[in-house]
Amino acid sequence: MKKDLPELLSPCGSREALEAAAEGGADAVYFGGTMLNARMNAKNFDRDGLAAAVSFCHAKGIRAYVTLNTQIYDRELKNALEYADFLRRAGADALIVADPGLAVLIKKYLPGTELHASTQMTVHSTEGAKLLYGSGFSRVVAARELSFDNIKSLCSGSPAEVELFVHGAICVSCSGQCLMSAMLGGRSGNRGECAQPCRMSYNGGYPLSLKDMCLAGHIPELISSGVRSLKIEGRMKSPAYVYGVTKIYRRLLDEGRNATRDEMNGLSRLFSRGGFTDGYFTGRISGDMLGVRSGKDISDSRSAGSFHASKKPDCQAVIDTAPAALPEKLPFPKKKPAEKPITTARFRSASQIPDSHDLAHVYLPLSKYESIADGVLLPPVIFDSELDAVKGRLETALKKGARHIMICNVGQLNIASEFGLIPHGDHRFNVFNAFSAEFFASLGGLESLILSAELTLPQIRDIYFDGSTLKGAITYGRYPLMLLEKPVGKASLRDTRGAVFPVLPEDSRDILYNSVPLYMADQTDRLDKAGIEERHMIFSDESRGDVMKVLFAYRHGVIPKEPVRRLK
Repeated sequence: MKKDLPELLSPCGSREALEAAAEGGADAVYFGGTMLNARMNAKNFDRDGLAAAVSFCHAKGIRAYVTLNTQIYDRELKNALEYADFLRRAGADALIVADPGLAVLIKKYLPGTELHASTQMTVHSTEGAKLLYGSGFSRVVAARELSFDNIKSLCSGSPAEVELFVHGAICVSCSGQCLMSAMLGGRSGNRGECAQPCRMSYNGGYPLSLKDMCLAGHIPELISSGVRSLKIEGRMKSPAYVYGVTKIYRRLLDEGRNATRDEMNGLSRLFSRGGFTDGYFTGRISGDMLGVRSGKDISDSRSAGSFHASKKPDCQAVIDTAPAALPEKLPFPKKKPAEKPITTARFRSASQIPDSHDLAHVYLPLSKYESIADGVLLPPVIFDSELDAVKGRLETALKKGARHIMICNVGQLNIASEFGLIPHGDHRFNVFNAFSAEFFASLGGLESLILSAELTLPQIRDIYFDGSTLKGAITYGRYPLMLLEKPVGKASLRDTRGAVFPVLPEDSRDILYNSVPLYMADQTDRLDKAGIEERHMIFSDESRGDVMKVLFAYRHGVIPKEPVRRLK
């Protein structure tokens, strides 16, 4: 890496791709193993392969970052910590971590290990970067939805290094936090198993399929922004792709210029979905961002050339330190006496809220807050450029009587204390284990925390919090499957099987909801056994009359007559 230039970071889903990245001129590479990997369908590396890959990188003067970028269940944490120790001993330069619970354990038992916060940690703002830096992360991978101005703001205010995706596939759901694959097919995108339902047909078209990102036309801006690392996506793509894309970006960085038309065409031939988009970066968010992989795209990729790996022997794996003294048993929080459960709910508008109800707390979106509610629901994404407007609306909500606040990510944890509101953690924190719960609860002083919607009731049962934070779970409603920075422009999406997914605006973004609601009115005994202390209801497209029927059903255990989803 040349002085004053950002690092060029390339993807490696195989040993051949690793050699391709090195030959193409990468300063650093990232790759994963056979566990805790958001690209589980890549070839990846076994333990010997990981250690050999790190040795190869260091022999070439390249930094090696290993992905531990999935959410982790309680039962997996001990093995995950041991795995992180192995990677440390193998010489990995940094671990890319998505689960804060694992980060807590690494910081405690493997001090000195460099940690990078995965894009799954939803770093949209300077405040989020500051909090993660204070928690032991030296680098944050910024959300892919940031504009150039917000990238500059993040880089100037963040004490942590900022890494930015500049080329490759992007998720239509903000920061890749998507429940759609998990809810529709049982394959969790947060666990590296995404089935990509966003690439499927809806309403006879492809309204969720984004073109690949390409920022090769913005190189001088990127260099000037303060970004420390430019990241290429593509651990599922071919060595030829890795080599070709890396080589072009290497040339552009070294020469400090934008790509020519020929170079853009070369990038397109390597992989394209009907062209590229820079819509988030430039703020030109429109239908031009959509694209699908055509027959011509596939043909171009096949004819774009290949990369032939070296026939030289692999570097030998090197494990040069002894294992760390890890505990035989992790210090999980002890079981605390169950609180008498409370029921809370969020609504999209005040018109849905009955005049009389038995809900402990009622939340409305910040932009639609009225005094009939006692809590405000913050927008799931708040860019630096939006923060002043959000704070102005919070001042108005306070005057109307707001006392509670539902926060959605690390960048929002300080807002509650700034405004004197009682904080509650949303399901978007993506909490899969007890140590993640403790991380957010302790940092934010949360009165309650809603666990991940992907957890089963037995998994919820086995998670305990220290202190007074209530354990929460969604117990009614359509799951918010996706938060969309790019509007869909439709009131609903229908898939090829006839399932209809409502698309409803909230604040300045769209939310895609599940086709059927979760319903547990007749199964409250199972909720009791799971120790769910806050039972949270999501009301999306229901009328006031519908809401009253649902509340009655939960008071009296009414069996559903329509198709519903159940907590397993």
